[in-house]
Amino acid sequence: MTAHAYLTTREAADYLRLKERKLYDLVRQELIPCTRVTGKLLFPRQALDLWLMNHLEGDRQSREPLAAILAGSQDPLLEWAVRESGSQLASLCHGSGDGVRRLLAGQALVAGVHLLDPDSSRYNDPVALGLGGMRDLVGIRWARRRQGLMLAPGNPLGIEGLADLARPQVVLAHRQPDAGAERLLTLLLTRAGISLAALNLSPDVALSEDDLALAVRRGDADAGLGVEAAARRHGLDFIGLHDECFDLLMRRRSYFEAPLQRLMQFARQPRCQDWAERAGGYDLGEQGAVTYNA
Repeated sequence: MTAHAYLTTREAADYLRLKERKLYDLVRQELIPCTRVTGKLLFPRQALDLWLMNHLEGDRQSREPLAAILAGSQDPLLEWAVRESGSQLASLCHGSGDGVRRLLAGQALVAGVHLLDPDSSRYNDPVALGLGGMRDLVGIRWARRRQGLMLAPGNPLGIEGLADLARPQVVLAHRQPDAGAERLLTLLLTRAGISLAALNLSPDVALSEDDLALAVRRGDADAGLGVEAAARRHGLDFIGLHDECFDLLMRRRSYFEAPLQRLMQFARQPRCQDWAERAGGYDLGEQGAVTYNA
């Protein structure tokens, strides 16, 4: 028999071996992950497992609070959800690589990452990212996103794919070396037999999805690799090339902090799915799934 992904109040109380009254007390104090659908409380089974493990580890972990900072890569849907959920997370999004470093250094509560390991073709592998030593690391799937070429409105240069980026007149916007988009661009070009160093790169590095999109929109560049949602909101043409995984990495105890709970509860609401569909290039079928649990 397949286990349900969401438990009712009675099922959750039985699962945790708690009285229903105690469970309601935990909900009222916002101490346990849950969501409310048409007035009914539901408890995500995977989130309950994390909550239970976190409490079992209890005193063995340091309880020094982390700043409520979201670091890592910019994502249009995540950026919107952080604001709309009232999460009170502060965004410091300077690329996936920067987010990994800040998470490891204890300078961020959560990091959004989309880093592809070229050897294993796996996304956001903690060992490949240098996070294998974090014994309480958890990965939560935020979304699958479509990456591709952002192009000027109307595509005046008639760019049809990666091969056209090698034309001398094409100026390519680019990201910082440890950004997820830049790593993906390098990998896609390598597979196509094209050297990034041989292309006509714009003089300025774009530090975010929006910076890259604006560079193309202003005419500072003719193309750049980014997500479909960012291209659409800046009125750019778009050629899809690759679907990727965008995950949230955090320490296990951080998942149960109020900012993350507000964000994840908001993400389960229909508003989030509706926004993603309008933005384009998102698949939220795995949103909230635990992708890694050290």
